[in-house]
Amino acid sequence: MEAESLTPNSPNHVAVLMATCNGANFLREQLDSIGAQTHKNWCLWVSDDNSTDATPTLLKEYQGKFVDRVRIVPGPARGVAENFLSLVYQSGLDADYFSYCDQDDIWLENKIERALEQLASVDSSIPAVYFSRTLLVTEDNKPICESGVHAFPPGFCNALVQNIGPGNTMVFNRAARELLCEARISQTVYHDWWTYMLVTGAGGEVIYDDEAVLVRYRQHQRNVIGTGVGWMARARRAVQLIAGDYKSWNDINVRSLESSRSLLNGPNQAAFDNFCRARRDVFKSVFYLRKSGVYRQTLLENIALYFSAIFQRL
Repeated sequence: MEAESLTPNSPNHVAVLMATCNGANFLREQLDSIGAQTHKNWCLWVSDDNSTDATPTLLKEYQGKFVDRVRIVPGPARGVAENFLSLVYQSGLDADYFSYCDQDDIWLENKIERALEQLASVDSSIPAVYFSRTLLVTEDNKPICESGVHAFPPGFCNALVQNIGPGNTMVFNRAARELLCEARISQTVYHDWWTYMLVTGAGGEVIYDDEAVLVRYRQHQRNVIGTGVGWMARARRAVQLIAGDYKSWNDINVRSLESSRSLLNGPNQAAFDNFCRARRDVFKSVFYLRKSGVYRQTLLENIALYFSAIFQRL
């Protein structure tokens, strides 16, 4: 791959935000896919969480290939979500758009271009985030299946109880980044979930591109999150809801939203308040949950959501 330098001060500059930790096994393929993007106006910021494998060496190699495009900073070493958000908060970071990037996936060459085409319709003053579908692949990059299409539109009332935005496809504008920096929470469950939740909560725009499959999402034993599709995965999530497995995550999200309450618009503040009441009130949990308007993406999971409220496991 030929070295290619960045043309400064040109429009639609995209900062690719990559969090790494011992990702050398798959990192080269991801870096090559970034270099092959049809949209050429990008830079790469990498936050490395104390990698002990060949990750730092690879990053230095590509710093030489991608002349004047790569900045490497030390990570906070508090997990993947905090690692990504530490990049969002970097004081020297400046771009028109920002794209989360996992260390072990492969981007299709039009990933950035497609996202910018969709985001171009949103006024730059409005926080906006784009995400698409993915192609699940095996460890050796063989196709498994495409991620499913969501039944209901994205929104804050969905984000309160579910993350449907895969971070490895997310691209967001400068206004969304400024919103994330203003909130500047100290802890979150997942960086992409928080991005989805905060942007929708503030009344921003979410573009869910169900027609585009732009990332080869690698599934392997060291996946921090991974994904599940099909009825078995939905049934498993429903069981987890009833069992209260999501309660600790909701605790963290609620604390973060409470600290950022002033950033939510009026209707979403009301939805959030009713959701919190549903979590606290043993006798009126179903009433407040329904009043909040929260929803998940399947009937089975919505039924499980109400059972979790009844049993105070929300």
